[in-house]
Amino acid sequence: MSKRVVTLGEIMLRLKSPGSERFFQSPALEATFGGGEGNVALSLANFGIDAALVTALPENPLADACIRFLRGYGVDTSFIARQGERMGIYFLEAGANQRASNVVYDRAHSSISVAKAADFDWDAIFDGAGWMHITGITPAISATAAELSLHAVQAAQDRGVTVSCDYNFRKKLWKYGKNAPEVMAELVKYVDVGIANEEDCQKSLGVRLEAGDVDHAVTSGDLDTARYEALVQKMFATFPNLKYQAITLRESYSASHNGWSACLYNGDQFFLSRRYDITDIVDRVGGGDSFAAGLIYGLYTGMADDEALNFAVAASCLKHSILGDANLATVAEVMRLAGGDASGRVQR
Repeated sequence: MSKRVVTLGEIMLRLKSPGSERFFQSPALEATFGGGEGNVALSLANFGIDAALVTALPENPLADACIRFLRGYGVDTSFIARQGERMGIYFLEAGANQRASNVVYDRAHSSISVAKAADFDWDAIFDGAGWMHITGITPAISATAAELSLHAVQAAQDRGVTVSCDYNFRKKLWKYGKNAPEVMAELVKYVDVGIANEEDCQKSLGVRLEAGDVDHAVTSGDLDTARYEALVQKMFATFPNLKYQAITLRESYSASHNGWSACLYNGDQFFLSRRYDITDIVDRVGGGDSFAAGLIYGLYTGMADDEALNFAVAASCLKHSILGDANLATVAEVMRLAGGDASGRVQR
């Protein structure tokens, strides 16, 4: 695929307690890098797509290491603005069995949170680009980041670039005076491909079928796919600009055991994917990003809609077996799983 995929968002230093330890149970934290849009760019680059991350990072050795990390996986970092005072950080305590994972953010006043649209050359960014991806995380960071996000999707649409958005709701981030639906409803007017999990349509956009409906599904692990078919149809009615709406369906039995599937609606047909029973999760952070990258890859390379959906779900299923934010599964591995080979047998 010759045209570039552009992602916009914050990449952070990820500090994780070892294994399934509590914070500072031992005096160590494992350091790597992660963040929704960066995860998508890395996954797409790993699939062989020309992918670029647009973000802002300070001029310091931590940011230098982050850029080397991205470049090491083939992500185009040439549009990263080197400015601002600090890189965002998130701390992760991985859950196990009935103990949930926990994330603590330290990203106030990070470089991307104070970056403005004028800090980036949008003509250069979208020159040769065919797709742009953003999430609901970046608009939640700050009012300035929300303005940057809106400008970016408008600039993409003005240039005929397909826009996808994962509505990601992060309750710990919406702190600057506006709620998620106020901001996200305007942004999604410029989106072609919407991606959500069980609660994002409701909490990021205020689109719901019945009060408490999706909350019940999240806490009970009980999924009624007919309800989700009605939900995606309501999303299309609310945002007539949408061409696709995908919803990931996570049945969370425990931190270590999830059912995993998804659905996709194209305005005409409703597709339900294969379901995977993931019984020993290694790291579920980035699971949604790996789905988004898989869906973008499938649609962008011309797969049939149902094939793209099943590719995305298989890619995300494999991500649950990989430590770190990023999905390092290959296209061949994803295709093998999507084709029905879930044996996990040694390949030799």
